[in-house]
Amino acid sequence: MVGMSYAAVPLYRLYCQATGLGGTTGAGRGAARIEEMEAVKERVVKVTFNADVHSSLQWNFRPQQSEIYVVPGETALAFYKAKNPTDKPIIGISTYNVVPFEAGQYFNKIQCFCFEEQRLNPQEEVDMPVFFYIDPEFAEDPKMAKVDLITLSYTFFEAKEGQHLPLPGYQ
Repeated sequence: MVGMSYAAVPLYRLYCQATGLGGTTGAGRGAARIEEMEAVKERVVKVTFNADVHSSLQWNFRPQQSEIYVVPGETALAFYKAKNPTDKPIIGISTYNVVPFEAGQYFNKIQCFCFEEQRLNPQEEVDMPVFFYIDPEFAEDPKMAKVDLITLSYTFFEAKEGQHLPLPGYQ
């Protein structure tokens, strides 16, 4: 079952990034886009942070702040903290989503730790940054008119070192 969870991570990432489904955020659109954005100062959005750990992973994982206030068109930086309280190295990999799901298309991550293996040595504790922005087009979308709260949620799963996953449909 853990293998299936691990195998689902890259497939989930590809599918959701391609479709924007399931509250998947957009990838940052480059430095030029960020420099050209104009902040929508009259539209303040509260962003809350959630952290979960699959039962197979023996890590402590939490956001370092419960919430921040941002305006569309400005970058923001948040941090999560992960600790391996065990006496052995453990590799984790995370997935994420945004709620409400419809806001995911406007939530752009410039840098984050998701979908990349994170190796924590015994008793190691690390800060994990998430650099993001909400696209200014968020403020123009009538479906987002009543959205003033967005939650960014990460879930970490254990990854097995040296495990190679076959592509689906190929032997």
